[in-house]
Amino acid sequence: MAPLVQLNLALILFLPWFLVVGTLFWLFPRTPRPRGRALFDAMALLASVLAFLVAIHWAHAIADPAYGPMWRQVLATAVGYGAYLAVMAAAFLWRRRWLRGVAREVAT
Repeated sequence: MAPLVQLNLALILFLPWFLVVGTLFWLFPRTPRPRGRALFDAMALLASVLAFLVAIHWAHAIADPAYGPMWRQVLATAVGYGAYLAVMAAAFLWRRRWLRGVAREVAT
């Protein structure tokens, strides 16, 4: 396997799942859609993928090769997915709080 593919194998395998999760994050909730929401959502998705990339490269670099060649991939995938989910969860909670404030402003 080519070294570049091996280093980014977790990203290649997770891209379809990231597309599903990212689409759901982008589409829901449908309302309210204040100004700036598209930018916020795009930045959150970009930050989550960047966190994933940084985490998989870091985990791949620190994995102990004594446990076998697959250990690097396993550790990188687990750490990277955790980083992705952490950023997405923070963005979801932050956006939810923001949208509740917007909904209150519209109701008054």
